[in-house]
This record gives sequence, structure tokens and C-alpha cells, in this order.
Amino acid sequence: MPYLGSEDVVKELKKALCNPHIQADRLRYRNVIQRVIRYMTQGLDMSGVFMEMVKASATVDIVQKKLVYLYMCTYAPLKPDLALLAINTLCKDCSDPNPMVRGLALRSMCSLRMSKLDQWGQAEVLNFLLRYQPRSEEELFDILNLLDSFLKSGSPGVVMGATKLFLILAKKFPHVQTDVLVRVKGPLLAACSSESRELCFVALCHVRQILHSLPGHFSSHYKKFFCSYSEPHYIKLQKVEVLCELVNDENVQQVLEELRGYCTDVSADFAQAAIFAIGGIARTYTDQCVQILTELLGLRQEHITTVVVQTFRDLVWLCPQCTEAVCQALPGCEENIQDSEGKQALIWLLGVHGERIPNAPYVLEDFVENVKSETFPAVKMELLTALMRLFLSRPAECQDMLGRLLYYCIEEEKDMAVRDRGLFYYRLLLVGIDEVKRILCSPKSDPTLGLLEDPAERPVNSWASDFNTLVPVYGKSRWATISKCQGAERCGPELPKTPSFTASGPLIPEENKERVQELPDSGALMLVPNLQLTADYFEKTWLSLKVAHQQVLPWQGEFHPDTLQMALQVVNIQTIAMSRAGARPWKAYLSAQDDTGCLFLTELLLTSENSEMQISVKQNETRTETLNSFISVLETVIGTIEEIKS
Repeated sequence: MPYLGSEDVVKELKKALCNPHIQADRLRYRNVIQRVIRYMTQGLDMSGVFMEMVKASATVDIVQKKLVYLYMCTYAPLKPDLALLAINTLCKDCSDPNPMVRGLALRSMCSLRMSKLDQWGQAEVLNFLLRYQPRSEEELFDILNLLDSFLKSGSPGVVMGATKLFLILAKKFPHVQTDVLVRVKGPLLAACSSESRELCFVALCHVRQILHSLPGHFSSHYKKFFCSYSEPHYIKLQKVEVLCELVNDENVQQVLEELRGYCTDVSADFAQAAIFAIGGIARTYTDQCVQILTELLGLRQEHITTVVVQTFRDLVWLCPQCTEAVCQALPGCEENIQDSEGKQALIWLLGVHGERIPNAPYVLEDFVENVKSETFPAVKMELLTALMRLFLSRPAECQDMLGRLLYYCIEEEKDMAVRDRGLFYYRLLLVGIDEVKRILCSPKSDPTLGLLEDPAERPVNSWASDFNTLVPVYGKSRWATISKCQGAERCGPELPKTPSFTASGPLIPEENKERVQELPDSGALMLVPNLQLTADYFEKTWLSLKVAHQQVLPWQGEFHPDTLQMALQVVNIQTIAMSRAGARPWKAYLSAQDDTGCLFLTELLLTSENSEMQISVKQNETRTETLNSFISVLETVIGTIEEIKS
């Protein structure tokens, strides 16, 4: 129980801690903090000075930091609403260059009782603990035992954070990793059924990640991944992908029936995704899937027919035993195919397996008759190859139309690729039919090579570090590209706006602005807009590259930096940092990137003499022509600014 008069003591100490004269005197400031600690140990409630004590942690005095950390670790569990302040302060000090400060902050962080924190504080602590390396196996399992309760948290963020920490710490114990993934099955399934679409989507992405290492891990709960009519398109697509990975002998019939229903969905994209999913399952359960796909052809819907035919094309290569059933299903489907991909798939099937399809030559003849109106060169090239193959097995029916097609492709076709293909086949026929057979009927690739087979199971350690990040959402390669090209963070440093910027009207007159916008083509250089690099990323990249170009431009008089910044933004050159107006030497650091990923980092330097502007440019890729184009753009902008101020 607090002593009588504790409120007066708290007010007195709070006033002393806020006194700037006391703060300026290190010894007096430390003495006040020591009084706070003394009263705290005597039973007085000192939580009223929590904010002031947090501010007192911003010091290089190690003794003072220890006292403040002791205070924060004492009151953070008792005051959950204040605990997040303590967590943020400790996390910041864990990045301090002084190893003693980092160690002190880490020890204090570990001493906090996380159960008293809210879900955000717990998630923050769990994420921070990923940096810690246990010193022994005994310590490792002590930590895992402490984390055990957080796998049962009602917060998905805490569960995911605890799971990732388990997976990282137990990297040498696969059985422990597997046990953890089994235990979080329930929370993940609950998240997959969440009313929050964002949470549901992220959970589904993580389920797919787990299935890479534990196929069938969620098979007994496959109905949880059936799609609801009201769900958005992106969630339905994820659920269909998961269903394909959960199919087994016990549930294959139920899953296929569910997917069959999706094939007639009002969304053509979702319906086609369901058909492709059935095609994927057909690699294992061929007969059931081919029957469903054949029935779908009977609907005579264009978007359905074209995808079914594409699925059949892939299936007969992977599963030759279904070729006969596919060939029997094809007649008549050509009437409902209009898009390029569907036409190519049908023509390929007619060419490779035309000897088993009675009307194959006559279907191809319809394509030959309409070849002049065909807009896709890929369809014409596929038609050439298919007709050549079918000519070998049914020459009497194909000879005349093959001659007409070759004549058109060689004499009238404007696309050079189609024309060259036609010339090649014509000259091949002149060599002899045996040579045609040798080339077009050569041994096919062996599907057992596994080029299109499902990838092997991946160990948990291969993706554990990506768990509870954006990698499962974007994909590893895509996220790496985003991080590399746009910077690790989306927001760059915000430049302060001066009063003159907002009150003085346009910085660039309209006639000059038009000139900046209408830059010369300069080798078709296209700078991407909205590129944002952090100052840290810029500095690291700048120091790692060599100067690719240096030059000096004449410069006279003063100018406002905001004017230059606005002009650079017009041409998609971003400002990383810039000296204030009137500073000497004056510097500016710029970044830009073209549409091929080439990064340009630039330094502008205005010397004290104010007579010349020095330009230094670095490139992450050596491209002389692109560099010259960028320099041309930069020169035009600087020249325009010179005219504005003169």
C-alpha cells in the first residue's frame, strides 16, 4: 500500500524531472531519478512519472539508463497502457552503437512479462527476439517453453510471431518445427475463415507456404477451403490453389465436385482458374478429371471450352494414357474457340494426334481458309507445324491445303516469323519426306523428367525466415525485386517546405514547365515515376559504386532549391537530400531509375565561388548510351533553371 502523502511526492518529483535546469546538471538529474527508484522500492506508486522517466532514458550515462530501465521494467507489467512506450524505447536502444547500451536494453526487454502487454507489444517483443541467439541447448528449450503459451493467443499476429520465433530457434530440431506447425493449424484455419478479407488472404498465403514442406497438412480440413459466393476473387483463387494441394484418395471426389461447381461461376476468370485446377489434379486422378472436363465441353461456352482444350493439351503430354479419351471429346469444340491460346491448343492437338480424330483435316482446313483474317502470328505458325505433322499421317487429305497454306505464308504473309517458318517447311519438303519425318517426328520429351511435375518437398528452414513477412504474399523473387528496385521502405525522407514555397505562387512558369516536360527523346530514355529510396539505401549504394560520369556546368547567381526540386520531379528525378538555400558549399543528392531497372545516383555540388555546378553520376549497371541520355535530361533541367532565375 502506498504511503500517505505519495501524491505530493509524485508531483514534486515530476516537477523536478521536467525542470530544464536540473536536466542540464547530470548529477542533480541522476539524484532525482534515484529518489524515484528509492520511493518505488518503499512502496510508493511512482507510475505518475512514467513519461518523464522514459524521456530520461535518452542519455549516454549508463548508470542513469540502468535506473530508468529498472523503473520501466517494474511498471510496464503493472501498467499495460504504458508498456508500449517502454517497448519502443528499449527497441530503439537495442540499435545503439554502444554494446553496453544494447546489452542492457536486451536484458531489460527479456525481463518484461509479455502477458501483461497488449497484442501489439507482444508482437513487437517476439519480432525483436528473433535477433537473439541462445547460448546453449538448455537455454533454447527454456525460451521455447516460455513461448509455448503465445501459440494459444487470441491474436493472429502474436501467434504468427511466436510461430516464426519457434521455427527460427528450433532450426536444428525438425521434429520441434513440425510439432509447432501442427499446433498452429487451428489458429491458421480460424484466420482463413475470418471476416477480415486481408487477414484471410494472408493466412491462406501462409497455409500454402506450410504445404511446401508438409503436403496434406490440412487435408482433414479441406472443407474449410471451399469458396463462398460472397468472397472476393483473390481469396477464391488462393483457396482453389490450396484445395489442389490437399487432394487425396479420401476427399478427391468431394473436391472435384466442388471445383466443378466453380467452373460455371459468373466470373470467367474464376471459372477458368477452377478448370486449370482440375487439370492439375488430373495428373494423379486422370479418369475422374477427364470425365468432368469432357462434360464441361458440352456446355459450349467460349471461355470454358478454350481453357478445357488448353488443359487437354498439357494433359496428353503428361498422361499419355488419357489421349484416346481426349481425342474422342475434341470434335465440335472448334466452334466455340475464338481466342489465340485456345486456337493454338486445339491446332496442336489436331496436328499431333490427328490420326485418331476423324475430322482433324477438315477442322484445320477451316483455319487455312480463314488464315488471311487471322490476327495472331502464333496461331499461323502453330497451324503450319500441325498441318505438316498431319500431312505425314494423312497425306491425301492434307496435301492440297498444305500447298495453299505454304504459298500464302511465303508470298503474302507480312509477319517475318511466319514467312520464315513457311520457307523452312517448304525447303524441308524439297529435301524429302524422310527428312521431314526425322525432324517433326523425333522422339518426344520424357514426362518422367519432372520438368512440369510438382516440386519436391522443401525443408522448413528454407522458408522459416520468410514466415510472417510479405514474402508469402508477393513471392520471394517478386518481393526481392520490389525491395531492390524501390528501396526496402516505401516512404523516402520528407523534405521540409519553406513559407516561400507555399505563398509565392508557381515556382516554374508555365512556359518553362512545358519546356522541361518536352525533353528530347535522348535515346528513348524512360524514367519511372514515384521512385522512393531511403537515405540509408542511397548512401549504401552510393558508396558501393564508382563514378561513371563527371562534368562541370556554368552557374551564376542564387536560386531557390525548391525550384530545382520541382523541375526535377517533372522529369521523374527524385531528391534524396538537399542543402538549404544560400549554404556554401551547396549539395544535392538525386536518384532516378529507367524502365529497364538501371539506377542513376547523382551528386550536385555548387562551390563557394558560385560560378560552376559540378555533377557526379553513378550507375548500378554500365550502359553508356543510357547514361548519356540521362545526362542530357539533367543538363536540360539545369539549363532551364538557369533561364528562370536570369
